[in-house]
Amino acid sequence: MNDQATPPATDAATTTIPEPTVVAEVAPRGPLSVLRRGPFARYTSGDAISMVGYWMQATVQSIVMTTLTGSAFMLATVNLAGSLPMMALTMYGGSMADRHDKRKIIIACQIVQIILAILVGWLVASGHIQIWHILVAAALLGVSASFEMPATAALVPEMVEREEIASAMAIDRSIFHGTRLIGPALAGFVIGRLGKASAFYINAATFVASIVAIASVLPRVRGSVEEEEERTSGMRAGIDFVRKDRPTLAMLGLMAVGSLCVFPFMAVTLPLFSKQVLGMDEAHMGYIMAFSGIGSVVASFGVVAVPRPSRTAWLVAGALDVTVSLAGLALARTFWQAAIALTTLGLGTSFNYGIANTAVQERAPGPLRGRVSALAMMSFIGVMPFASVGVGSLADVIGLRTAMVGGALVYGVAALWMVVGLGRGSAELPVGTAAVPVEP
Repeated sequence: MNDQATPPATDAATTTIPEPTVVAEVAPRGPLSVLRRGPFARYTSGDAISMVGYWMQATVQSIVMTTLTGSAFMLATVNLAGSLPMMALTMYGGSMADRHDKRKIIIACQIVQIILAILVGWLVASGHIQIWHILVAAALLGVSASFEMPATAALVPEMVEREEIASAMAIDRSIFHGTRLIGPALAGFVIGRLGKASAFYINAATFVASIVAIASVLPRVRGSVEEEEERTSGMRAGIDFVRKDRPTLAMLGLMAVGSLCVFPFMAVTLPLFSKQVLGMDEAHMGYIMAFSGIGSVVASFGVVAVPRPSRTAWLVAGALDVTVSLAGLALARTFWQAAIALTTLGLGTSFNYGIANTAVQERAPGPLRGRVSALAMMSFIGVMPFASVGVGSLADVIGLRTAMVGGALVYGVAALWMVVGLGRGSAELPVGTAAVPVEP
């Protein structure tokens, strides 16, 4: 998972929010042509290496937690500990990303994450690890992510032209999900030979590649006086844009519904489901968590191939896929049944998230992109921690299988309403502000 004095913020009420206008479609390019841009190619290389380490650590941390507690509620509490700081600071982090050098923000945050990975790894290796250690580390990672994630989300579109944003986002998501396939599987291999602590040390080492790549990207070219003033217009300007832009609001709502009904079962309770319900050992727990990455990788590349006029139909298909797949996972009795359900679940969730996030980034004006990205994050982290605690508590009472079926049904109804009822216009490509020149 980047500085000069900041001018005083202007009154949000006087901030002019550009009205989206439809522009003509740009002649399509190959989705990989964006990798010809040096900055983006360097960024993706470093990010791919770093994300493998991240997923290794995330997988092993979940496994460590299952050795410390058998409660779904306690697993969800770790997610809550990391998310509460992000809820409090993400909008501020987005504002800082618009005002300051995103590269420096990202690098500083990754150095903090290196230190935390080494400390937790040492606690695991020494046998002193306790639940409160993981809770504290999760909270500190949440503070770091509050600044890193909006800066990263806003930096990626700046490295490419506007018509290349969809391709850049697809490649960025494919790295995220591709490494989600590799990382957990590698974690299952590593912990059987080097022990659980090794995953934390490997994660710390992989950050070096990301830091080197980010440091090689040139600073953003300054825009017009009006654009630079808009970058300092305060957090309210981003909220006003999203509130007035109905398609963006609908896409954020779709992401929030997934955070409420689906992701708690994929990211929080899955290790417990694998261990207690399916009876898997630690190695197979790592492998089963990797299967959701298979569908996600396919979906992340498929997003860029979806024509804008067809987005609504594909979002509906994705919502139906998620509903059926989550219910299928709830009914799984064997490793391979669960693996197939997770593969199709990863396909649907990644596809819908990818289309929604691409539409949000395309519609966001450049000077507001950090704050709009922060709001997109809030649609996930602002919902998921409470959803995770609620789902964990509910699962402890009625069982994980029943809770999953309930989540699938609620998601299906709510997602279809978001897409069909509110999402019209997400196929349009608006012009926010003048394009920012990018390094070739």
